[in-house]
Amino acid sequence: METAEGPITRLEQSNGHPLDAAARLVEQDRLNHLLSSSQEQARHRQEYADDEKRIGRIVALLPEAFLYQYAGEENGCYLLRFRPNPEYPARSIEARIFHAMSGELWVNSRYKRLALLDGRLDENVDFGYGILGRLYKGGWFRLQRTRVSATDWKTERLEVHMSGRAMLFKTIARETSEVRGGFAPVPAGMSVAQGVLLLDQVQPGNAVLSPVNFPMSRSSSN
Repeated sequence: METAEGPITRLEQSNGHPLDAAARLVEQDRLNHLLSSSQEQARHRQEYADDEKRIGRIVALLPEAFLYQYAGEENGCYLLRFRPNPEYPARSIEARIFHAMSGELWVNSRYKRLALLDGRLDENVDFGYGILGRLYKGGWFRLQRTRVSATDWKTERLEVHMSGRAMLFKTIARETSEVRGGFAPVPAGMSVAQGVLLLDQVQPGNAVLSPVNFPMSRSSSN
């Protein structure tokens, strides 16, 4: 549920199974704390703003950080295969990780909007010459977007599968698999409290998702 102060979510399932009574109580306590704590609401707004900025920085890398090859058209989208631009100076950690990837970019041919970004790490990414940490090659991610109104596009699928190690040989892993659907407009300027009330009216399992059947690329078949 998107509000003027950031998205509001409620966990309904874990590992494919509905939450038990204890877990549902924990989830409700989390929402109650968000409603009652101005400090928690401020933290929530900041996290949302940081996420939006991070996505913006990644998208801003696309024109210069990669070289592209046109590979045809399918499902109403242009397919572009990309690889790192060797002349691009990746300075931030985010830029270094993203720049180490190659994959496929699908652009909706009618609306000229990003429909799918599919990438894989082709080489290890070291931090501090490998002393501070390393992300292992072969990790992959997938970001799929869908049109929800005349002007808005939303993320309907997000996959992140990365592994590596941090300083002192601690193993690190990031496994994310999110599927979203049932997009519907909500009142403009909706507050967190209003969002929670509306969220309580949504019954689990009512969302319907019909994603575009993009071919599975090599980055998601490993």
